Amino acid sequence: MVGMDAKDRKIKQLEQLVAKQAATIELLTQRIKELENRLAAAQKDSSNSSKPPSSDIVNPKKAAKKDRKRKRKRGAQKGHPKHARNEFSAEALDNTLEYSLKSCPTCGGELNNADRAPRVVQQVEIIDVPIRIEEHRGRAYWCPTCRKFHYAPLPPEVEKGQLFGPRLTTLVAYMKGVCHASFSTIRKFIRDVVGIKVSRGYLRKLIGKMSDALKPCYDELLAALPNADTLNVDETGHKENGDRFWTWCFRAEMYTLFRIDKSRGSKVLIDVLGEEFDGVGARRSWSGRQARQTLWT
Repeated sequence: MVGMDAKDRKIKQLEQLVAKQAATIELLTQRIKELENRLAAAQKDSSNSSKPPSSDIVNPKKAAKKDRKRKRKRGAQKGHPKHARNEFSAEALDNTLEYSLKSCPTCGGELNNADRAPRVVQQVEIIDVPIRIEEHRGRAYWCPTCRKFHYAPLPPEVEKGQLFGPRLTTLVAYMKGVCHASFSTIRKFIRDVVGIKVSRGYLRKLIGKMSDALKPCYDELLAALPNADTLNVDETGHKENGDRFWTWCFRAEMYTLFRIDKSRGSKVLIDVLGEEFDGVGARRSWSGRQARQTLWT
């Protein structure tokens, strides 16, 4: 009888252990299913589901591309052709310096001329005075008949250029128009590099002169816009001394032209292109964060 009680207790313990293990297995199975669902949801993006691109947390393609960029070494890549700058021609050189050895730098022995080209290094340097200062004098004459003084005329480029010559004026215009430098920056450059002190007002005057010189070319391009087959037009607002202006951009096939106007309306398009524009144009304008695009033919 005692042996049976011990056997029953053993069986009962085993049954309890099996029940406990079954509960643990059920709990782990539910946990696995939960993790699988979370993993599947995390792997969904706009490329494998109906989710919009804006909901993507990580773009796998961009991440893979970023990893490839990290593995790429700096400098020239294997298999790419070497790109070297062409040497200056003999006509472009201002001076040529040759260096020689009197003896072997290693053992001090006598050297013989080698039948091979020398090692060449071409160097570009700014000279101490990068400008040429000229004084133009128009001699004075007295006319006893009309009783007036007369001066010999100066060359037209000297009369128009005054202090700055054509090349220096072009440099100022390039820094302002292409490099977008301020008048203060240009003035410091002229002062520290060229060695001439000028005012911002004088530089503004130079830009005005350059604008007048380029006006015929500008007008020629402006007149050619109505004949373009396709135009892309855009405008952006800005203020000048508190007044509101709009900079219009007309993008043709071969060139881009800008026009500053106080109006943002379609009358600018009529003034520039005319009422009978035969091409196709696209105008994009913004109002707050809303964008609208209008096509006209």
